[in-house]
Amino acid sequence: MLLGLYPVLGSATVPGQSCPAESGISVQVLGSGGPIADDARASSGYLVWRNGKARLLVDLGGGAILRFAQSGASFADLDAILLSHLHADHSAGLPALLKSGYFAHRTRSLPVVGPAAGGNTKVHFPSLDEYMKSLLQTGSGAYQYLGDYLSEEGGMPPLKLTTVANKLGDKTSVVTEGGQAGLSVQAMVVSHGPVPTLAYRIEVDDKVVVFAGDQDGRTDAFVDFARDANLLVLHMPIHEAAGAAARALHAPPSKLGEVADAAEAKSVLLSHFMARSLADLPGNVALVKSRFAGVVEVAEDLDCFSLD
Repeated sequence: MLLGLYPVLGSATVPGQSCPAESGISVQVLGSGGPIADDARASSGYLVWRNGKARLLVDLGGGAILRFAQSGASFADLDAILLSHLHADHSAGLPALLKSGYFAHRTRSLPVVGPAAGGNTKVHFPSLDEYMKSLLQTGSGAYQYLGDYLSEEGGMPPLKLTTVANKLGDKTSVVTEGGQAGLSVQAMVVSHGPVPTLAYRIEVDDKVVVFAGDQDGRTDAFVDFARDANLLVLHMPIHEAAGAAARALHAPPSKLGEVADAAEAKSVLLSHFMARSLADLPGNVALVKSRFAGVVEVAEDLDCFSLD
C-alpha cells in the first residue's frame, strides 16, 4: 500500500516479478506481517537489491520463503543474511531457505549475522551460533542432514557465522563489501524487551537503508545510527493505546514518528503489522505523520521500493 510516492521510491511489484531496477538500489518486502496468521501476510523478511540482483536478506519469518521465490531472487546471489533476532516470525524460514539453497549452485561462503544469547529468568534466547548448531550440527541438529553448511569439508560452501555481542546501543561492522565494493553493513544492539535484537544500517553505493528491527524505542543511540537514511524501515505491530506489556517490546506509532524525525530520515517504510495495528491503519499512520514530516509508506508483501 503506497501513501503518496516520494521521488526516490518506486511502486510495488506483483507476485512473480523481481524488483524492477536493473541498475541501482531497491528494497523489497518479503513479509509485512507479524507472528499471528490472522494478518494474512507473510512474517518479516526483506531483500536489498543491487543492480538487479538480491544481495542482502534481512530476516525470514514464516511464509517469507514463498515471497523469496516469487520475488525472483537467487540464493546464489546473496552476499549475507542478516537476522534481527530469533523470534520465530523473523527466523523460522531459514532452514527451508538453506535446503532450497542446496540446488542453487552457490560457489562461495555465505555470511549470516545475528544476535548474542540473552533473555531473562523466564526465557532464554540462544546466540546465533547456538541457534545454527541446534538446527544443523551433525549428530544433534534438528536438520543435521543440512550439516554441510557448518563444515569446511562439506559439499556446500559453508556459512560464516557472526554473532554480535555488543552492549545496548553499541554498533559494529558486520559485512564489509560482501564480495563487492561499495557495500557495508553495521549492526546495533537495540532494546526489544528481554530479546537480544539487532538493527542494521546498510550503506550501498551512495544510499543508506536502515532496518530498525523490533524495538521499544528506548535505544537513544539508534537515532544517530539511522541518521539521514534514504529509507528507514520501522515496525508497527501495536497501536497507540497498547498496554505496558506490548510497549515493553514495541514502540507505539507516535514514537516511531519521533524517532524518524530525530534521525532526519528521508523516507519511512512502515511494516511488520499485526491485526491490532491494522484495525485502524489510517489512524496509526496519521500518528506517525504527525511527528514526522517526511514521506511515509505502508508495506505490503512483495512491495518494491527503488532508492534511485
